Amino acid sequence: MDITFLLNGETVALRGVDPTATLLDWLRGPRGLTGTKEGCNEGDCGACTVMVADDDGAKALNACILFLPQLHGKAVRTVEGISGPEGQLHPVQQAMIDHHGSQCGFCTPGFVVSMATAHLNGDTGHDDALAGNLCRCTGYAPIVRAAEAAADAPVPDWMRDEAALAAAEESPRNAPETADELAALYAAQPDATLVAGATDVGLWVTKQMRALGPVIFLNRCRDLQGIEETDAGLRIGAGVTMDRVLVAMRDRHPGYAEMIRRYGSAQVRAAATIGGNIANGSPIGDNPPALIALGASLHLRHGDTRRDLPIEDFFLDYGKQDRAPGEFVEAVTIPAQPDRLRVYKLSKRFDQDISAVCGAFRITLENDVVTDARIAFGGMAGIPKRAAHVEAAITGRPWDEATLAAADEAWAHDFQPMSDMRASAAYRLATARNMLRRAWLEDQGVAANVLEVRA
Repeated sequence: MDITFLLNGETVALRGVDPTATLLDWLRGPRGLTGTKEGCNEGDCGACTVMVADDDGAKALNACILFLPQLHGKAVRTVEGISGPEGQLHPVQQAMIDHHGSQCGFCTPGFVVSMATAHLNGDTGHDDALAGNLCRCTGYAPIVRAAEAAADAPVPDWMRDEAALAAAEESPRNAPETADELAALYAAQPDATLVAGATDVGLWVTKQMRALGPVIFLNRCRDLQGIEETDAGLRIGAGVTMDRVLVAMRDRHPGYAEMIRRYGSAQVRAAATIGGNIANGSPIGDNPPALIALGASLHLRHGDTRRDLPIEDFFLDYGKQDRAPGEFVEAVTIPAQPDRLRVYKLSKRFDQDISAVCGAFRITLENDVVTDARIAFGGMAGIPKRAAHVEAAITGRPWDEATLAAADEAWAHDFQPMSDMRASAAYRLATARNMLRRAWLEDQGVAANVLEVRA
């Protein structure tokens, strides 16, 4: 593949690129830029963070699971490019020195790039912006103080050149540019691997050492990246990244938005797409339970043929989805819901961790009687799954303690969870029951917010 992009302000044109070569390997190998570190090599630690910008703005991304073709037409800055052309320090670099933010130094380049990206964007939510950068020396306090100290400093002139490359428009096209082109290409090559954000597929390469065969990159299909209000509800294109889904859900369903904030770092949310998150069919994915509880519809496409189905029907069995060869997720529609959606995530680490259990609850009340219930879980079965027996047990009954007790027998009919390193089966069942109780307590006005308890 042939690609063109900016690297630290310099135009780079690469020919014959291996489509699954990662940016991290290229930077540290052929390019000789070793400031970007390899830590976990799976997008968790942030040591490899780089800044990637295009017409939509700048984002911090993990270079270890970023394939080179995803950079076509974009601008990349590594830690070497955060300093000025004559060695001037960026305000966040000076602040890291002044506030002793670097200890062993291994994680420092990633922190600096994340901080510089947030600084460029005027983002002062430092805890969220840095949640995807791990410091093995646990020096977080001085790092956050450095981010706060640099927040009001002006953006250096050399950081202002992050625009999409005009040169990229003249270079060969390597990927479909529209959903129509994608549909035709994928129908002709149904064995190809679709790559959107690569936050999952990237690990197939870096951890499993898999050869992917033909690869189709989706990141240039702009018509898969829209969010629009329709008569059916909010339609979200499959290529919409999870950071944009978070913003779209913040006012509509705050509990859903908070779960998105927790389940991935800023780097992961900026790359991962809602379509990829659904299509990979993970039984521990946090997004599908919320969409199932909301009654979302999935829009699939094969060539010129489209079909819709309730998202809960897409997940058939562990590792198996209702998707034919050459068929892809085009969009998801979330119907307008006046009822509050509650989403509860339980994990060993509060931020950026895999859930032991994730529960989503949409319970409709009329005169304090449950008239409808949609309850879905991740981590309780081989697929994201509704608690159909529990729903039936509480529907038509008063929303009270007696109804919660009446549902106790139903849980075992819905789920037979497994025991693993994250939780035992008994613990998962107890947690699911407690999540339903938490939803009821919150309806009674009892504060049960984990954030409040933690504070």
